Amino acid sequence: MATRLFGSQTSLREANRANLLASIHKFGAMTQVELAEVTGLSTATVSTLVHQLVDEDQLETKNTVRNGRRATLVTLARHQGLGVGLWIARRHLTLSIVDFSKSIIAEHTLPLPLGHKADTTLERAMLLINETLSSIDAEASELVGIGVAVAAPVATSDHTIAIPGILPGWDGVDITAPLRTAFNVPVYVDNDANFAAYGESRMGVAAGKRNFVYISANDGVGAGIVINGEIMHGVTGLAGEIGHIQVDPLGAICSCGNRGCLDTVVAENRLV
Repeated sequence: MATRLFGSQTSLREANRANLLASIHKFGAMTQVELAEVTGLSTATVSTLVHQLVDEDQLETKNTVRNGRRATLVTLARHQGLGVGLWIARRHLTLSIVDFSKSIIAEHTLPLPLGHKADTTLERAMLLINETLSSIDAEASELVGIGVAVAAPVATSDHTIAIPGILPGWDGVDITAPLRTAFNVPVYVDNDANFAAYGESRMGVAAGKRNFVYISANDGVGAGIVINGEIMHGVTGLAGEIGHIQVDPLGAICSCGNRGCLDTVVAENRLV
């Protein structure tokens, strides 16, 4: 006869709860069937745990449509916090508000004039954050962090643009300071290709891969380089700046001031 260890059922129950919550943290909102597949738990166990965690206000459920059918998604309760993602490019500003289950709950894009200035654009970003929070009945106090993706290399030492001229009007500006002061939360800034590579490594096509390169081609061309699971920035933040490799010594003048960079040949605004 098997001996049941004291507390073993409690330990198993807690392990199952932790497994389920960790899966939602990692993969985002899912149906109970999907949770059972990801966690390896039975659908009955998942159903019981979901009901308990909803009652404890750790999880929420919301109705949606999947493949033409009604479905109920299980997600982390919003009170656990919200995050803001900003993408500052040469011609647009995009804002996303996400919850802890990695679901985008609001998103807006504003056009920006070429040569936009840091102070004006950051003021618009802060106003847009507050307006968007209000539109979803949320408050700034719910924010736990802000990530800023910039279409330019970022110096790791002081959070400024690493190559003067790539984003005119942003030279020498600590991008994190105004946002940190306004919202009193941690602010993380990096090149947009690096952030994209990080996203793919967490929940995209590169999930589980420790060595890969993400190529971004928008207003400029860049790369996010991941080695041993870490984003490579280089000493000055210029790792992955393949758009500024010279390919034609007699080519057009690049935004960085050099002539014939890859950006001048294959960037989106050169091809369209």
